[in-house]
Amino acid sequence: MLWLMLCTALAFCGIAVLGVLGVRVYLETGRLARQIAASSQALGTAADRFQRTAEPLAARAGDLARR
Repeated sequence: MLWLMLCTALAFCGIAVLGVLGVRVYLETGRLARQIAASSQALGTAADRFQRTAEPLAARAGDLARR
């Protein structure tokens, strides 16, 4: 009877550990998704700013090349 109770207790502990690890993975995945969204937005903003800055410069370079 002792072995049966010991095996049951160890199985419960194993399932509890897997549950805790599953929750941690879920939370870290959410955190990673928020970081990716923030990085994507920052890259989009930087690309827009770069495009606005580069357009006048490209126009001036085209004018100089035509001369």
